[in-house]
Amino acid sequence: MEIFSELQNRLKKSGVLMFFVVLFFYFSFYTINGERGLRRYLHLRQEINYATEVAAKYSRQKAELEEKVRLLSSDSLDLDMLDERARAILNVARDDEFIILDSEEN
Repeated sequence: MEIFSELQNRLKKSGVLMFFVVLFFYFSFYTINGERGLRRYLHLRQEINYATEVAAKYSRQKAELEEKVRLLSSDSLDLDMLDERARAILNVARDDEFIILDSEEN
């Protein structure tokens, strides 16, 4: 009978140990791979960096456009800018002029 109780004791201890080992691996797995785990965090970090770069790019474009609008406003009309935009939009040039096309210009 003593052997049976000893076996029962060992099974209880190993069962508790196995429970905690499984619990440890469960939480470890979801700490790395879960919805709010480390892999998801790194992925979101990359998305944030990309979105920041895109926002900076559009911010620069907006500043450039605001400067062009400022130059074309009625308060401070820049005749060179007006001439440049009119020629670009109307696709017109004089006979004695050379046209150099810039791929970035509209």
